Amino acid sequence: MNTYWSDSIALHSDHCDSLKRCRLSSLLGWMQRAADADIARLGIPIEELMEQEMAWMLTTLDLELDRMPRYGDVLRIETWHKGEKGVQWLRDFRIYDENEAIIGQARTTWVLVNLAKRRILRASALPYEVPATSGESLGDIPAKVQIPEQMKLNEAFTYTVRHHDMDMNGHMNNTIFASLSLDTLEDEPYRAELSRFRITYHQEAKLRDVFSIYQSYDEANKQCWVRGRSSEGMIHFEAELTLRS
Repeated sequence: MNTYWSDSIALHSDHCDSLKRCRLSSLLGWMQRAADADIARLGIPIEELMEQEMAWMLTTLDLELDRMPRYGDVLRIETWHKGEKGVQWLRDFRIYDENEAIIGQARTTWVLVNLAKRRILRASALPYEVPATSGESLGDIPAKVQIPEQMKLNEAFTYTVRHHDMDMNGHMNNTIFASLSLDTLEDEPYRAELSRFRITYHQEAKLRDVFSIYQSYDEANKQCWVRGRSSEGMIHFEAELTLRS
């Protein structure tokens, strides 16, 4: 199987929240690192790609967790490229604990972007071959997050994009949106375990952009919907969090 096996990742205090659980942003960051390493293993260093003003950007993620890693755990992340469908690049992930038990998995879609023009490129624009792993898939393409029209969302807070939010692609890193989604939770639901996190990125956020975070929490179903929207009505992201009862 044509996969990339990540190095072991030990969870230290700076990776964890006040409940000694792995921060969602840390986990997503390691998944990003594993994806970069897999691409490099296939002969496409990220630095070389950026020299050609190209980058992959995450568009939709569907992460399922049997448990959230905790302080002291040692993880291993496995990822592989599944091929392309139109302009979408498909990638799956598995997350293992130190006993080689699977504690999480994710399906993701990405797009190849011209960084100078901020434009989505066709797969054929990439001057490299990216072989797909055949016969290995965690399921269908993850569905985009669509908040039900009847869902009443309340403004939780406003956010201004700052320098520490920015990544090498010149916009707010995707992991920050995950942190903002969790920040909408009140204390009691925040203490519950996250069993699933879905997010779709609609529009990148740049330095000093200001947008509002809207949220609706369904106590009965332990489900939270989150949307980031600018005052002009531009939607940056939509997310769905499912908590374990």
